[in-house]
Amino acid sequence: MTLSAAEVNHLKHAPVVDGVLPAILHRWSPRAFDGRPVSPADLNRVFEAARWAASSSNEQPWRFIVGVHGSDTYNKIFSTLVGFNKAWAGRVPVLIVGVASAKSSSGKPNAYALYDLGAATAYLTLQAAALGLVSHQMGGYDHDAARQVLEIPDDFSLGSVVALGYQAEPATLANDQLIDREVAPRERRPLHDFVFSAWGTPADLA
Repeated sequence: MTLSAAEVNHLKHAPVVDGVLPAILHRWSPRAFDGRPVSPADLNRVFEAARWAASSSNEQPWRFIVGVHGSDTYNKIFSTLVGFNKAWAGRVPVLIVGVASAKSSSGKPNAYALYDLGAATAYLTLQAAALGLVSHQMGGYDHDAARQVLEIPDDFSLGSVVALGYQAEPATLANDQLIDREVAPRERRPLHDFVFSAWGTPADLA
């Protein structure tokens, strides 16, 4: 029997770690989305969170192109997704393309533009989790097509497409492969794999 949305949500939550923000532990990336619309107030809140992300020299290089289901912008973004993502993303109420200015305000290259876009997008997804929304970031789309149909200038670098909305039952997904991924337990590397005191030497955090 396929797990319910509530059961999957519980399964995907990270173990409780004392002092870690609940939104971080609760955020995960479903593919089963309810078609229920996201309110303009909540959209405003997630972008307000992104607005306050840190950025190199306070350049704030991020820009977000937002498509609400049924709009021309939504259809353009959806048209650029690869087939695997199209198989589940059609019910997503909001699709967002993140881009970053590759040049600083002085006209020089901004080496940290995509890094800063990633930080702003992380804030967005965490605020979404705090509001009871879910998100799923996708690299699987045609960047050249997106640049063309969305008229993105050449001096902006493309980040991910973010699906934003509400979690649905896993059984609403189109095939068993998608359902299997939806209900699989989450895995993360242990801290000693990536927190070092010297290269390859795990830091002592005790």
